[in-house]
Amino acid sequence: MALYTPEERRRRDESGWTLVQGILAPIQFLVFLLSLVLVARTLLTGDGAYAADMSIVAKTLILYTIMVTGSIWEKVVFGKWLFAEPFFWEDVFSMLVLALHTAYLVMLFGGIGGLQERMLVALVAYAAYVINAGQFLLKLRAARLQASETLAVTG
Repeated sequence: MALYTPEERRRRDESGWTLVQGILAPIQFLVFLLSLVLVARTLLTGDGAYAADMSIVAKTLILYTIMVTGSIWEKVVFGKWLFAEPFFWEDVFSMLVLALHTAYLVMLFGGIGGLQERMLVALVAYAAYVINAGQFLLKLRAARLQASETLAVTG
C-alpha cells in the first residue's frame, strides 16, 4: 500500500506544516540527547537534579508542540487530526509517549515520588520516544522510496 496518494503527496509538499515538522523533529532530538545526559548524570551522581528536571520539562514542551503541529499536518494531508491510516500505529505509540512524559510532569509538579522515581519515569518516556522516532524515520524512508519509485515510473 502506498503511503501517500498523489493528492496527499501534493498537500504534504505544499504544506508549511511539513517544514515545521522537519524543523521541530531534530530540535526535539537534540534536546532529548542533552536531557538524557543530564538525567544519567543525576541518576549516577545525584548532582544536577534541577538541570535534569528543566531539560525534561523542555523536552516535554517540545513534544507537545510537535504533537499539536503534527496533528495539524495530518489534518491538512490526510483529512484527519490523528490516526490517519498511514500513520495509525505511529500515532497510537505517540499517545504512550505523551502519557509517559505527562506522568513525569504530574510527578514533578505534584510532588509525587522522589527524584529517582521521577528520573526513571523520564527514562521510560525517553525509551518510548526513541521507539516512536524510529517508527517515524521508517515512514520517512518509505515516503522517499515511494517518491523514487514514482519518479522511475513517470520519469
